[in-house]
Parts: sequence; structure tokens; C-alpha cells
Amino acid sequence: MKRIAVLPGDGIGPEVTQAAVRVMEKAASIHEMHIFLEYGKIGGAAIDDAGEPFPEETLRLCQNSDAILLGAVGGEKWNSLPSEIRPERGLLSMRKAMGTFANLRPASIMKGMEDASPLSPRVIGKGFDILFVRELTGGIYFGDKGVSAGDGEHSAWDEMSYSEMEIKRIAKMAFEAAKARKNNLVSVDKANVLKSSRLWRSTVDKMSQDYPSVKLRHMYVDNAAMQLVINPRQFDVVLAPNMFGDILSDEAAAITGSIGLLASASLRSDGKGIYEPIHGSAPDIAGKDTANPIAAILSAAMLFRHALGEEKAASAIEEAVRKTLADGKRTVDIARKNERPIGTRQMADEIIKNL
Repeated sequence: MKRIAVLPGDGIGPEVTQAAVRVMEKAASIHEMHIFLEYGKIGGAAIDDAGEPFPEETLRLCQNSDAILLGAVGGEKWNSLPSEIRPERGLLSMRKAMGTFANLRPASIMKGMEDASPLSPRVIGKGFDILFVRELTGGIYFGDKGVSAGDGEHSAWDEMSYSEMEIKRIAKMAFEAAKARKNNLVSVDKANVLKSSRLWRSTVDKMSQDYPSVKLRHMYVDNAAMQLVINPRQFDVVLAPNMFGDILSDEAAAITGSIGLLASASLRSDGKGIYEPIHGSAPDIAGKDTANPIAAILSAAMLFRHALGEEKAASAIEEAVRKTLADGKRTVDIARKNERPIGTRQMADEIIKNL
């Protein structure tokens, strides 16, 4: 019996998570898996219930589970709260508490979805398939922060720092991923300006000696952002620090046509971790049955693969998604002109039919 913590969160989180749960339960039944789902609260939902974004009860639930399926956190309702107790702080606290230092974000264009990309067919060609390996618990998001008001002038700072240990463990995941794919790794930094990036680059260079089959290239983050829209097909595995990886993977998501299509996994070295769509809580469409659940469903597939070791079930879910899209089923964010979109629940229904 595998225990899965389900944290629906805020906005459209509960809707897309429920869709993913339905697909998971069907896949588990087909493949004779035994899973036990237990629900908890995080983000704004937890603030409303317990006064904090990541309560102790939710932490215990996560620690006692084999994997975590997360929806989304945040919304305007909680924007006026102090930064230390806003919904997003719950997400950062969970990542830190669970030690999930590696964020895997695959970005690809599925068959039949080529015309959804904002890039021209000349650039996209037959599509692309990129895996972002983003460091998740270090860098500027977790560095020292402060605000001062000396001489009547406010100033603020955010420290960006990395240790060799932090760089080595995320680089190892990236090299291993590249070795299992096309032996093509691009490491992103800003070494012409930042000292932390110089350490990042030199450390990755040293590690490359242990992976002679992997072709390593270094790329400044501004150039990487440009190259993603000029020639995204040149990339296979991209290694990046926390903030740079956040920005670049969101850019790649937009290139695929919708952030509602892309999953992610935030992992420890043992595979245990947090599985979530990369999109936000989108409170403006919450409760309208219009959100795209595919990113959440594909996150569930990643959970089966990485956390539970159930490759057949994971592949079956991914193939069901591909078939559903190839059949022309679309939610409103990816519907073509003059196409009638289907809702969140119906999209899940169609994917379940194709399992």
C-alpha cells in the first residue's frame, strides 16, 4: 500500500487535483496498484483553517507519505498578509522541510498541438522535448533578505548564494538525466556578473569529467532566454539555479501553447517528493469548470514513475493524454478557433476513457 498526500490548495487547485485523482485511481485499478490517498491543506486554504500556510498537521502528513500531489497555492484574497504568512510561503516551507532540492520540468509539444505554440512552424519544426532540472531550495529565493529605512529612504536586498554541495547534487541529477536521454546538457548561469554563478560553472565543469559521454555547454541566462524562442530544438536537458530555472521553464511552457499542459516533480535523491502542475491558482476561473487539468494529470504520471516505480501506469496515463489531444479534445486555453472547448471534468472523463 502506497500512501499519497493530496494537497489541493487554492483557486483551481481543487478542480485539477480532483481530475488527477480520478485518473490515478483508474490507472491504479487497471494496473492492480494499491494506493491510499489522504487529504491536507496548504496555502490560503490552510491560512483560513489554521492561521498559517503550512501547518504542522500538513507537515506530518507529508512526512508520512510516499509522495505528495499538490494543486496550486495563492490568490488575491491573501495578498495583503505579511510575506512570512502568505500562501506562497507554505510552498517554500514544504520544499525546505521535505528536502526536495531538484525540480524536474519537462516541456514538449505533443502531436496535434503544434499550432497551439506562439512560435512559427519554421521554428518549432516537428516539435521539441526539453527537460529542465532546476535547483529548488537554494539561491535567491532562500537567501538572506531584508528591508531598511535609513535616512528616510527605503532599500531592500535578497542574497543569492550557493555552496558546492548544493551545486553538485543538482548537477548530478542533470548529468544522469542527460546520460539517459541524448547526452546533451546546457548549464545556465550569469558567470560574467555573479560570483555565485562562477562557482556554479566551475563546479559543473569539474563534474563533467565523470560524464565523458555528455556534451556540456554553458549559456548565460539572457542568451538562454533568447535561444529558447529562436531555436528551442537545440536543447535537451537544461540545468539551472533556482530563479533562472523558474523563469526559463515558464518561458518554455508558454512555447508549448499553455502552462496548463506541463507537469513538474520536486524531488529528493530518493525520488520522494512533490508532484504539481507548473501553473498558478488562477482564482479568476476557479469553480467554473474551465481549467485545464492535463498538467495535474501528467504530474500524477510523474508521481507513479518517480515515487512509486510504476512505469507502466505512468506511461499509460501519458499515452491516454496524447490520444485525447490527438482526438481533438481541448479545454478553452488550447482550443482552436471555432472549436467548442470541453470542461475540466469532461477532459478527465475523456482521458480515463483512453486509459
